[in-house]
Amino acid sequence: MKKHHAVAPVRVLVVDDSAVCRELLVGMLSADRRVQVVGVEADGEAAVQAAARLEPDVITMDIHLPGLDGFAATRRIMETCPTRIVMVTASSIPQEVAASFRGLESGALTVLAKPAGPGDPRFAALRDDIVRTVVLMAEVPVVRRWPTARAAPKEPAGPPAAVLHRTPLRLVAIGASTGGPLALQGLLARLRPGFGAPVVIVQHISTGFADGLAQWLTRSAGFPVQVAADGDRLCSGAAYVAPDGVHTIVQADGRIALSEAPPEYGFRPAVSCLFRSAAEHYGAAAAGVLLTGMGQDGAQELKLMREAGALTLVQDRASAVINGMPGEALRLGGAMHALAPPEIADALNALVPAMEQ
Repeated sequence: MKKHHAVAPVRVLVVDDSAVCRELLVGMLSADRRVQVVGVEADGEAAVQAAARLEPDVITMDIHLPGLDGFAATRRIMETCPTRIVMVTASSIPQEVAASFRGLESGALTVLAKPAGPGDPRFAALRDDIVRTVVLMAEVPVVRRWPTARAAPKEPAGPPAAVLHRTPLRLVAIGASTGGPLALQGLLARLRPGFGAPVVIVQHISTGFADGLAQWLTRSAGFPVQVAADGDRLCSGAAYVAPDGVHTIVQADGRIALSEAPPEYGFRPAVSCLFRSAAEHYGAAAAGVLLTGMGQDGAQELKLMREAGALTLVQDRASAVINGMPGEALRLGGAMHALAPPEIADALNALVPAMEQ
């Protein structure tokens, strides 16, 4: 008989200044056999010490902490004892959500919504999202963040030599999931001023976070990003993020349509809907980009875009937090090239004409 070796549980440190929230998070996580809560702290200084002492696999980090806040604690941990950190926030106010994404700049892997409690109608979905993400993050390689200044940006490498795309691009469609916000930031920050095509983004994200994500990307990437609205006319040099709870589709007349059709791959908005519409209405005049994320959303549809003549790129394994979606697209033959987000931007810069000033 084969012996089955038990998989060690994911060891989690919970950091939150609210006793009620600590109890809620500990209860949610401990209820899953794949997770073991090894410590609980209420302030940032104690969290830094506990991270070094306990060496957890994952830390759930509140943002508002006494003394050393969640951002500073995250930076300190990533500089001294690098650990996978998931930021959690109870706010859905766009400005506060935008501020919470600063955690990604400090070294956190992702930002999630914190459920208000079992009475919250979204409790089950948010609980499942937190537990699933914590378990998933335990598999992600940890990268040390140094306190010194960031490395100087590399010179643009230009598109891969094999990318020969004769049709001028009139649309860039991007799909992303876990780890996507930081990848989007790296890509959008590298697009040149006067980028001559609209960018439409479907990012799987907690409900209520889309406005905050758009604000944070605009500020941190220096590229104008807004939440898409039904009937919006797509403008070159601007990016549109799919809103909560509806599919975002591009139409032949250059406008956005929002749809309440059923979820696909478990998501609404789904990358699949955006990519299908891009393949149908833009064909060879579109570029499809699939970034980090778990699952398969958009992989088959990226192949549809390639078959329609589009330029198709995915994030490479080395830079992706989770290689699920881009890896599946590569396996299916849907991607022409796998590149890091700044290199994807270099390729797009070379293939999209600049806007006339």
